[in-house]
Amino acid sequence: MRNQYLFIVTVSLLIASCGTKYKNPHIEIQTNVGDIEVELYPEQAPKTVAAFLSYVKKGYYNNSSFYRVLNEDNQPSNADKAELIQGGMYKSKPKVHDTLAGIPHETTQQTHILHKRGTISLARLAPGTATSEFFICVSDQPGFDFGGENNPDKQGYAAFGKVVKGMEVVNKIYNMHEDAQSFDPPVPIFDIIQL
Repeated sequence: MRNQYLFIVTVSLLIASCGTKYKNPHIEIQTNVGDIEVELYPEQAPKTVAAFLSYVKKGYYNNSSFYRVLNEDNQPSNADKAELIQGGMYKSKPKVHDTLAGIPHETTQQTHILHKRGTISLARLAPGTATSEFFICVSDQPGFDFGGENNPDKQGYAAFGKVVKGMEVVNKIYNMHEDAQSFDPPVPIFDIIQL
């Protein structure tokens, strides 16, 4: 009986150690100024998270960059202001980027993931055109939510996770030199990996 108990405990511990260490997937954005850890929410934004993780697993973000910043000073005075950093492979791997199919748009009305400080979301033109390009909110951005003012179509952007470690790195990137909304030079992303 004692041996059976020890066997069950050992097997249970082995199974627990082989499982993921997080309830939701976590990714790490590795940059030259530090790492940013992001928790993704597949139950709320399944299509967005699945597509993003497929790009991570294929190594598409290896040697990519943060290349765009929106801040108080670089937007028209009559526009709703946004504070974010945007990255991906649009500039570093345009041939790969241009082959990707659009991801069905999951609005914040569907997911209930709002664009708060630290939220990661997909950049897009029209709904359903988002692919690999993402942004991280530096402050709360209600205009990016469904019905918000930052898009004429009022569909908002597809938020799919939140920074859980490294917000100081996000802020450091946000404050780097830029010219006309472009980081000068772009901030290298060495890789994005799943933890």
